[in-house]
Amino acid sequence: MSVLMCDADGELWYTRAEELGLYSIAMPYSYGGNVYYYDLGKNTDFRAFYDAVRGGEIPKTMALNPDEYVQILEPVFARGEDVLYVSFSHAMSGTFEHLDLALEQLRQKYPQRKCTVFDTKSISLGAGIQMEYAGELKKNGASDEEILEKLRAFRDRVTVYFAVDDLMHLKRGGRLSGIAAFAGTLLSLKPILTLDERGSLKVFEKITGKKKALRKMADRVANELTGVEHSVYVLDADCPEEGDALAQMILDARHEAKIVRQTVGPVIGSHCGPGTVGVIFVADQRPIPLAEE
Repeated sequence: MSVLMCDADGELWYTRAEELGLYSIAMPYSYGGNVYYYDLGKNTDFRAFYDAVRGGEIPKTMALNPDEYVQILEPVFARGEDVLYVSFSHAMSGTFEHLDLALEQLRQKYPQRKCTVFDTKSISLGAGIQMEYAGELKKNGASDEEILEKLRAFRDRVTVYFAVDDLMHLKRGGRLSGIAAFAGTLLSLKPILTLDERGSLKVFEKITGKKKALRKMADRVANELTGVEHSVYVLDADCPEEGDALAQMILDARHEAKIVRQTVGPVIGSHCGPGTVGVIFVADQRPIPLAEE
């Protein structure tokens, strides 16, 4: 037997994770001198977090240390179970180096046990929708090997588009150069961002103005959504009116779409900042970013 794990950076809402029997690894963030662990929204004070950021707090995220991973995994191994961990993008964090150290330590004590890690090469609900898919497969009796085979094909169809309100949040997180952030802010540039095949953040299209960015994202969903088997996730970071507007644009074009609205959690929100709006859905293939300049 195996335990299906995910992590909070996939942002699959806690009720859905519990419904599917997923064990979620809480991920740390800090602000105001305190460290918190995101629990997929179960006990999260979103208002306090975004009010603090809007008030000038600079939140930070951090990797779990090897001992924390040991504490998470060892009880499973001690029960004689393996782990299938569907994770957020390895290109986004050094936390997986700590996971490897923990697994090396645990192998010496539990040589018969294994932890298989599947890299979704995405983040937020770009990873979460793959976690959800894995949970549905497992609930329907699929083996770990069958889940992995289906996930490899599914991963290349998961499509993420989002636009941030302030590029400086990405700059502080090392995702954007200082010059690009400064120039973009002056020009009211709201680039539509996506994730490449490695799971790294890239620019998909350069747009001036938030309304145009929302319309462009809605048009992409209208043209690329393959069906209604999977939900269309529309996320906002403390800007529900804009998220609702994007959801309505999508529904106007694709009445059959199953829209799920959700707030961006504090871990992802620490990097993208308040005012971010995004959409995650399943298409024929993931987007191809702009070429590097």
